[in-house]
Amino acid sequence: MSEFQNIGLIGRTESDSAVLSLKRLMAFLEREDYAIVLEEETATAVPGHSARVSPKEKLGELCDLVIVVGGDGSLLAAARALAKFSVPLLGINRGRLGFLTDITPDKIEQKVGEVLAGKYMAESRFLLDMSVTREGKPIGSGSALNDVVLHSSEIRMVEFDLYIDGQFVYTQRSDGLVISTPTGSTAYALSGGGPIMHPKLDAIVLVPLNPHTLSSRPIVVEGSSEFKIVIGEYNIASPHVTCDGHDQIATEPGDTIRIHKKPHRMTLIHPIEHNFYETCRSKLGWTS
Repeated sequence: MSEFQNIGLIGRTESDSAVLSLKRLMAFLEREDYAIVLEEETATAVPGHSARVSPKEKLGELCDLVIVVGGDGSLLAAARALAKFSVPLLGINRGRLGFLTDITPDKIEQKVGEVLAGKYMAESRFLLDMSVTREGKPIGSGSALNDVVLHSSEIRMVEFDLYIDGQFVYTQRSDGLVISTPTGSTAYALSGGGPIMHPKLDAIVLVPLNPHTLSSRPIVVEGSSEFKIVIGEYNIASPHVTCDGHDQIATEPGDTIRIHKKPHRMTLIHPIEHNFYETCRSKLGWTS
């Protein structure tokens, strides 16, 4: 018997192709007698179903495995919601790049069947927690699997002070700063000139966005590091901070942003033949 019996499904409902793949996946799971739990918004895209329906945040309590049909953004959202439950996630790619959702739509039955039969690889990924305080009072928070990004809301540079583990690093003027996990190193951090980091690394990279000084370069530090960013008192712009491009919070001069590793990790499931470097070759256009 499979270790996965109760299967949660999350689909990208605004994508017709994702909905088609979702229906194909449901038909396969039903034929194989698995119990299906549909995320409540996903359920609206498959009228007439007989599956159990649950809010996204409850899937972690009800399921042994959650399958996400969509792009990397869909899986990022699932990871943020479900990390505290330690339920493993499996992705079927109906987006563009597919660094995290690596089962192709034409191989749903084959690859999902192999995973359910115990033929898979499991990777543990860490997330980041972020909070913003103003005059000592919390004004917002969020979590990220890819990155926390401080960025200007206008065509103006942002000035801020950076501290790592309580030690002052620098005062910087730039378009912002990306604080990225290894998972996010192939996302926004990469476009800013950051390094590609293997997912197994316990490290965090800080990538300045268009810094005022050419000597400002990405910094890689321990994954256990704690970061404090203090927004400069004389900023004209009101910079924003986001988590995986979501949970946008507008900051003001003097606000403090704190970032550290989340205590809960996310387990990402891959087909048995998954190879990180092959994924880089195919997704980033490296020569083979």
